[in-house]
Amino acid sequence: MATPQLSPGVLTREVDLTVGRAENVLDNIGAIAGPFEIGPIDEATDITTENQLINTFGKAISTDAQYEYWMSAASFLTYGGVLKVVRTDDADLVNSNGNRSHVTNVTDLKIKNYDDYVSNYAGVGQTFGYAAKTPGTWANNLKVCTIDNKADQTIAIGSTTGVTVGFGLTTSLTNQVVAGSGDTSNFTGYLKGIITGIGETTVDVKVVERVTTAGVSTAVTYAQGDQARAFVQGNEVSVINASAVGIATTTTSGSNYVKDWYDQQTLGLTNSTVYWKSISPRPDTSQWAADRSSKNDGIHVVVVDDLGDVTGIQGNILEKSLNLSKAKDAVSTENSPQKIFYKDYLSLYSNYIYSGDDPSDGSDGFIAASDFSSGYTPITTAAGLWNRNAQGITFAVIGNDTYTLTAGADYSATGGMTATLGNLITSYNLFKNKDEVGVDFLIMGPGLSDKAQSQAKAGRLISIANERKDCMAVISPHRADVVNITNTDTQTDNVIKFYSSLASSSYAVFDSGYKYTYDRFNNQFRYIPTNADVAGLMVRTGVNSFPWFSPAGQQRGILNNAIKLAYNPDKAQRDQLYPLRINSIVNQPGTGIMLFGDKTGLGYASAFDRINVRRLFLTIEQALQKAAEAQLFELNDQVTRANFVNIVEPYLRDVEAKRGLYGFLVICDETNNTPDVIDNNEFRADIFLKPAKSINYVTLTFVATRTGVSFEEVAGRV
Repeated sequence: MATPQLSPGVLTREVDLTVGRAENVLDNIGAIAGPFEIGPIDEATDITTENQLINTFGKAISTDAQYEYWMSAASFLTYGGVLKVVRTDDADLVNSNGNRSHVTNVTDLKIKNYDDYVSNYAGVGQTFGYAAKTPGTWANNLKVCTIDNKADQTIAIGSTTGVTVGFGLTTSLTNQVVAGSGDTSNFTGYLKGIITGIGETTVDVKVVERVTTAGVSTAVTYAQGDQARAFVQGNEVSVINASAVGIATTTTSGSNYVKDWYDQQTLGLTNSTVYWKSISPRPDTSQWAADRSSKNDGIHVVVVDDLGDVTGIQGNILEKSLNLSKAKDAVSTENSPQKIFYKDYLSLYSNYIYSGDDPSDGSDGFIAASDFSSGYTPITTAAGLWNRNAQGITFAVIGNDTYTLTAGADYSATGGMTATLGNLITSYNLFKNKDEVGVDFLIMGPGLSDKAQSQAKAGRLISIANERKDCMAVISPHRADVVNITNTDTQTDNVIKFYSSLASSSYAVFDSGYKYTYDRFNNQFRYIPTNADVAGLMVRTGVNSFPWFSPAGQQRGILNNAIKLAYNPDKAQRDQLYPLRINSIVNQPGTGIMLFGDKTGLGYASAFDRINVRRLFLTIEQALQKAAEAQLFELNDQVTRANFVNIVEPYLRDVEAKRGLYGFLVICDETNNTPDVIDNNEFRADIFLKPAKSINYVTLTFVATRTGVSFEEVAGRV
């Protein structure tokens, strides 16, 4: 009610009747589940291209019925839709994995997907070092090569007898020029290192600190060729044990006296030699760790197709993850807040591996001693474990290590690719909740080897579509009922029997077909079900025309990549199929292979027994549902009702103009929003639609007349 004016004047009011809108949502999302070669388990992944399908779920395999699933998925994508693909679980699936050389790989490891990894495998104490991102044999023989900065230099000594990892290595410095902060100074004392590896005549050493003759120590960062920060040609070095006894002494001799350790390191590959230095400079302490008085957290991780099983190229480097950190709180200062903790980074960004166990090596801490020679104090800092926050931690180092992934297994012990009915249903159940996942077409793909199980699979898809009421299940017959059956009457009877047990539903579409198409991965022609094509035709119709047009016939119903049909019903056979809700796929000479029917799976006469009408209502219902959501929590009064009508009527007029409706009526007023309705906090709108109908039957009557007869005389008499 307007505020009353107490004196002459003009009152300006605004009423907003533009809140909310109704617009069509493109119905182009399909869903399929099956036993794919690779990929996450029981997790829907959006796929838009065949290349993406290959990269995420592998290729078509020439075993069992797996190629039918893959090629069904690929067929749908050719029509321009988005496909949600789920890789189905199986008891035999195992992730390839690797441990350090002295540990046996795990034979029953199954990491289904990222959520499974985070929940069950990301913590400490795992029984594997690195594991393939998804289960299967595809990753067997991949190598995961890692390196950190365990050593700085390799130094030749007179003898390694009695030398142990953890002993000290020293050299005296006299009046050595040391760069400072804006100045220089002369240093006299000792350069100290710790032995981290032992060869026949060499030791690996990590430079750690300088100690003055007065006993003042300073941490040192290794710098190649800098005598104040590295052991160099011309220095005399001593090996010191825990009792401060020099057990080996050497002087410089020859050009190979001192080498940079990292420059000598190679990836542990079978048939090729690749130096780490050709991939990246050595991993060092990250800025994150350095800012928190930590060190030695840097690590490189490289994944290699060692034997060429994945790419066909031996030694092909698949992925480089460089300058990661062992500190679990580490983030990149250059790209903050990107995590660089190696486990987090690999789980989020690697296409190939997860990390499990945190390797550590406690032997890189100096062996403690109570007394050393004058001016020389022991290095007593113990190495810290990985997977800790960076705060005053000297992280353990392991050096150059290679993990070979093995023990991966496919869907059966014999390498098959067949999924069980129960596991397939579990995968399709991921699409039950329409509030969690949007989908327009549930694609059956192939059935199973047993006809009853094929029917059960089809029945579950129909049940899900009925529960959601916003999508359609697309079904093909049992393979053995139509493929390699020479008698078309037998094929007809088989198809009728298959569908006879399926529930009546306007949210289902039944077809008759298996098409013959080329499998380029195995260089042969295959029969695959046409349900993915029928779903694709509906997508293409929605894109090129509108959803309320029929996807059948010469204009919109031509199948892609179809060479011939396993079953091509003639007119008499189509006359048997069509009244029983079955849409024939036919090969029409001069036209091509097409969908030749537009019935839904509804078992009785209704406007909803046609695909175009069902899709019309799905389109309008979804559009107006979104418009109605804008009215939630508004007042149920004339303004709100007028606003809603103002949204709905222009939308329906547009659908009518685009040939989807013959007419409509919207009632949203006090007649259906009665006081009782309002008091119950409800809002009602009644929308009456006259859906446009597709032409299914054409009758052409040709009448011959005598020469002298006027057409007006005979018109209407036949």
